[in-house]
Amino acid sequence: VQLQASGGGLAQPGESLTLSCLASGNIFSIDGMGWYRQAPGKERESVARTVSSGRITYADSVRGRFTIFRDNAKNTVTLQMNSLRPEDTGVYYCNGGIATQDNPAYTRAYWGPGTQVTVSS
Repeated sequence: VQLQASGGGLAQPGESLTLSCLASGNIFSIDGMGWYRQAPGKERESVARTVSSGRITYADSVRGRFTIFRDNAKNTVTLQMNSLRPEDTGVYYCNGGIATQDNPAYTRAYWGPGTQVTVSS
Protein backbone atom coordinates (compact mmCIF):
# COMPACT_ATOMS: atom_id res chain seq x y z
CA VAL A 1 0.00 0.00 0.00
CA GLN A 2 1.23 3.46 -0.89
CA LEU A 3 -0.08 6.94 -0.26
CA GLN A 4 1.05 9.37 -2.91
CA ALA A 5 0.54 13.08 -2.28
CA SER A 6 0.69 15.95 -4.72
CA GLY A 7 0.21 19.67 -4.53
CA GLY A 8 1.61 22.02 -1.98
CA GLY A 9 4.31 24.55 -2.64
CA LEU A 10 4.64 28.24 -1.95
CA ALA A 11 1.72 30.64 -1.48
CA GLN A 12 1.26 34.15 -0.24
CA PRO A 13 -1.03 34.87 2.70
CA GLY A 14 -4.63 34.81 1.57
CA GLU A 15 -3.98 32.54 -1.39
CA SER A 16 -5.11 28.98 -1.92
CA LEU A 17 -3.44 25.63 -2.43
CA THR A 18 -4.79 22.16 -3.02
CA LEU A 19 -3.32 18.90 -1.75
CA SER A 20 -4.32 15.55 -3.20
CA CYS A 21 -3.56 12.04 -2.02
CA LEU A 22 -4.04 8.73 -3.77
CA ALA A 23 -4.01 5.41 -1.95
CA SER A 24 -2.97 2.48 -4.10
CA GLY A 25 -1.88 -1.11 -3.79
CA ASN A 26 -3.34 -4.21 -2.23
CA ILE A 27 -6.28 -2.42 -0.60
CA PHE A 28 -9.29 -4.20 0.83
CA SER A 29 -10.91 -1.26 2.56
CA ILE A 30 -10.16 2.25 3.77
CA ASP A 31 -11.65 3.63 6.96
CA GLY A 32 -10.39 7.13 7.69
CA MET A 33 -8.36 9.34 5.40
CA GLY A 34 -7.03 12.72 6.24
CA TRP A 35 -4.23 15.22 6.48
CA TYR A 36 -1.78 16.01 9.23
CA ARG A 37 0.88 18.68 9.32
CA GLN A 38 4.08 19.34 11.17
CA ALA A 39 5.45 22.83 11.53
CA PRO A 40 9.13 23.40 12.31
CA GLY A 41 9.81 22.66 15.95
CA LYS A 42 6.28 21.42 16.61
CA GLU A 43 4.56 18.08 16.87
CA ARG A 44 2.53 16.62 14.06
CA GLU A 45 -1.12 17.62 14.33
CA SER A 46 -4.34 16.58 12.65
CA VAL A 47 -5.64 19.11 10.15
CA ALA A 48 -8.69 17.44 8.64
CA ARG A 49 -10.00 13.92 8.57
CA THR A 50 -12.93 12.02 7.12
CA VAL A 51 -14.03 8.52 8.07
CA SER A 52 -15.98 5.99 6.05
CA SER A 53 -19.27 7.03 7.68
CA GLY A 54 -18.79 10.48 6.17
CA ARG A 55 -18.07 12.28 9.42
CA ILE A 56 -15.50 15.05 9.01
CA THR A 57 -13.38 16.74 11.63
CA TYR A 58 -11.23 19.84 11.30
CA ALA A 59 -8.65 21.43 13.52
CA ASP A 60 -10.01 24.62 15.04
CA SER A 61 -7.26 26.60 13.35
CA VAL A 62 -8.39 25.63 9.84
CA ARG A 63 -12.15 25.29 10.20
CA GLY A 64 -13.90 27.55 7.70
CA ARG A 65 -10.78 27.88 5.55
CA PHE A 66 -9.91 24.30 4.64
CA THR A 67 -12.21 21.73 3.09
CA ILE A 68 -11.55 18.01 2.79
CA PHE A 69 -13.04 15.93 0.01
CA ARG A 70 -12.92 12.19 -0.29
CA ASP A 71 -13.62 10.03 -3.34
CA ASN A 72 -14.14 6.50 -2.10
CA ALA A 73 -14.31 5.06 -5.60
CA LYS A 74 -10.91 6.45 -6.49
CA ASN A 75 -9.29 6.09 -3.04
CA THR A 76 -8.37 9.76 -3.01
CA VAL A 77 -8.61 12.54 -0.50
CA THR A 78 -8.18 16.21 -1.35
CA LEU A 79 -7.55 19.16 0.93
CA GLN A 80 -8.60 22.53 -0.43
CA MET A 81 -6.79 25.21 1.55
CA ASN A 82 -8.10 28.76 1.24
CA SER A 83 -7.15 31.99 2.98
CA LEU A 84 -3.76 30.58 3.83
CA ARG A 85 -1.82 32.05 6.72
CA PRO A 86 1.88 31.93 7.56
CA GLU A 87 1.05 29.64 10.47
CA ASP A 88 -0.22 27.06 7.98
CA THR A 89 3.37 26.50 6.91
CA GLY A 90 4.64 22.99 7.45
CA VAL A 91 5.01 19.55 5.99
CA TYR A 92 1.63 18.03 5.24
CA TYR A 93 1.16 14.28 5.48
CA CYS A 94 -1.61 12.19 4.03
CA ASN A 95 -2.87 9.44 6.33
CA GLY A 96 -5.14 6.49 5.78
CA GLY A 97 -6.52 3.69 7.94
CA ILE A 98 -6.29 0.80 5.50
CA ALA A 99 -6.93 -2.94 5.53
CA THR A 100 -5.20 -4.99 2.85
CA GLN A 101 -6.45 -7.91 0.78
CA ASP A 102 -3.96 -10.13 2.64
CA ASN A 103 -5.45 -9.28 6.03
CA PRO A 104 -8.85 -7.66 5.62
CA ALA A 105 -9.68 -7.86 9.33
CA TYR A 106 -6.77 -5.65 10.35
CA THR A 107 -6.71 -1.91 9.73
CA ARG A 108 -3.50 0.00 10.26
CA ALA A 109 -2.33 3.51 9.60
CA TYR A 110 -0.38 4.32 6.47
CA TRP A 111 1.42 7.59 5.83
CA GLY A 112 2.42 9.42 2.71
CA PRO A 113 5.92 10.91 2.42
CA GLY A 114 4.86 14.49 3.17
CA THR A 115 4.63 17.58 1.02
CA GLN A 116 5.86 21.05 1.93
CA VAL A 117 3.47 23.98 2.20
CA THR A 118 5.03 27.39 2.73
CA VAL A 119 2.94 30.50 3.22
CA SER A 120 4.99 33.64 3.08
CA SER A 121 4.90 37.09 1.58
